[in-house]
Amino acid sequence: MRTVQAYRFALDVSPAQERALFAHAGAVRVAHNWALARVKAVMDQRAAERTYGVPDDRLVENVSWSLPALRREWNAAKGEVAPWSTECSKEAFNTGLDALARALKNWADARTGKRKGRRVGFPRFKSRRRTTPAVRFTTGTIRVEPDRRHVVLPRVGRLKLHESARKLARRLDNGTARIMSATVRRDGGRWHVAFTCEVERAEHRPARPSSVVGVDVGIAQLAVLSTGELVPNPRHLVTAQTRLRQLGRTLARKSGPDRRTGRRPSNRWQRASARLGRVHARVANLRRDGLHKLTTGLTREHGTIVVEDLNVAGMLANRRLARHIADAGFAELRRQLVYKSQWNGGRLVVADRWYPSSKTCSGCGTVKTKLALSEREYHCQACGLILDRDLNAARNLAALAAQTPTAGSGPVAGRGADHKTPPTGLVATKRQPGTAPAGKTGTVPPQGGATNRALTKVHREVTGASRATLGAS
Repeated sequence: MRTVQAYRFALDVSPAQERALFAHAGAVRVAHNWALARVKAVMDQRAAERTYGVPDDRLVENVSWSLPALRREWNAAKGEVAPWSTECSKEAFNTGLDALARALKNWADARTGKRKGRRVGFPRFKSRRRTTPAVRFTTGTIRVEPDRRHVVLPRVGRLKLHESARKLARRLDNGTARIMSATVRRDGGRWHVAFTCEVERAEHRPARPSSVVGVDVGIAQLAVLSTGELVPNPRHLVTAQTRLRQLGRTLARKSGPDRRTGRRPSNRWQRASARLGRVHARVANLRRDGLHKLTTGLTREHGTIVVEDLNVAGMLANRRLARHIADAGFAELRRQLVYKSQWNGGRLVVADRWYPSSKTCSGCGTVKTKLALSEREYHCQACGLILDRDLNAARNLAALAAQTPTAGSGPVAGRGADHKTPPTGLVATKRQPGTAPAGKTGTVPPQGGATNRALTKVHREVTGASRATLGAS
């Protein structure tokens, strides 16, 4: 199986190498901003000419947004725009132009309805102080040195790695990997290099191919498995909140940048901002490491994994839980399960967003009409089952895998379903006071939709007859 995989390593660069990397990142920004200004000027001119009544065939010639066209325009003008362009690799300018071409295409596709999801805005100019320095190399000398402690990049030269690259070097020596590109990026106060490789992976099978596990993610527990295992939520952001507040107050007391007056930040403000950024980077690294360990263990152990399609954007609207939901990383958890299940030969089933996993009884299948978020235990009025709310949802997710066709391994979602997902089993119906059925208290008779409509019609007729009788008397 051939797939695209990235290997990311930290770098230990010298001051001269860091200046060279910053120069390349600045070249990326210059090419991007120049091309964006040219495209925007032509668009504004055409819009102004339309207001004057100029026909479309006589408007200013439009600028193509494709990468080859932008590259030709840049090569013709780089002598005047960037006389120092020979000091940087051509890949730096190509990185900025490629980013702009992709951004413009996404913006146009979002306007015409070709792109799904949230609407994409028009590209903005890259700022020197707010843009993450990054540059991508796709051609030239890109290799890992035989000592596995150094890498070579075009124009930048030989860079020292903070850790050994033996995992990537072994694949390169065996011929099971091919480097496609290398991206250098500055995160959390230090530089990293990420190699995008085409990797030939051996076929794997989970340790228990017939095992089915349902995973219910949450805040109190990061994940509750249908097997009864609880994965605690480490809450890395909450743990670092005290330190973040201290550094935030320290940063606020320094003389920072002011865009209105053009004031540049002081050196102390820059050092305080770097300390704050390192703490945020540590929180992100700890969260990513924990999610990788969890998803790797699940995909290597179980043959079928069932998760929910959560509306995380809607959940973040709750201001009391938004920070904890974002700290858990639900989207990253699902993203890793998607590709790791394919790597390990397993199957990932994504339950429909409207599947009532928490409201359904895992014992008899009764579906509750309402279930408050504060109810942490599920009490079934039909069979008397009392179970933890999250464990009950995980068991329902595991049972859902039997209803999903096994053809086509990989991520399978219940597409096309709507709010009216047909429940399996008994359905809790609303009853009027004093109309409880004879027999055991709290039991709900099995009634389908037709029976419920018939009972409602009879109730309306009885209520109308009673009101007529009262009016006549």
